[in-house]
Amino acid sequence: MRIARDGTWHYRGSPIGRKELVCLFASVLKRLPDGGYVLETPAERGRIAVDDAPFVAVEMCWRDCDCEGHGVKLQCVSFRTNLDEVVTAGPEHPIRVETDPETGEPSPYVLIRPGLEARISRPVFYEMVALAETEVIDGRRVLGVWSKGMFFPVGDHPEEEAGDLEDVWDEDSPAG
Repeated sequence: MRIARDGTWHYRGSPIGRKELVCLFASVLKRLPDGGYVLETPAERGRIAVDDAPFVAVEMCWRDCDCEGHGVKLQCVSFRTNLDEVVTAGPEHPIRVETDPETGEPSPYVLIRPGLEARISRPVFYEMVALAETEVIDGRRVLGVWSKGMFFPVGDHPEEEAGDLEDVWDEDSPAG
């Protein structure tokens, strides 16, 4: 068995067409300490190949929420996976972004269950970036989203990458 990067589950090279069956398999999916994946029931355990992440976040919604009943109105960002599981980013479901060192391409993920992540699809990532705010972390300006009172960096602030033009030109220079 294999889970493709797009979230399609395959058995012997063919996609599994029944969503109910895929959901059943997903309910027994576990991640091993070595990074591999298995389908584990009380009676059997079998390895499964996963191209990237076992799930894909295909939809995002955000709303004001009352975090932990403290009466403070905060933003909550929730994701729906390709298997209709919904999680809200926060301490139990953090967002992380890996950047390809060669291409600079971001690969965003949200934790669904211990050891199991969903890759955030490109359209959903763009939606998330539209909500982004600037914060300073370790002296660097970064873009990120707030959810359940936590800030999740999604990338460098564009001015950090391009440099600050005020450092290059000032108003008194001929170019300014």
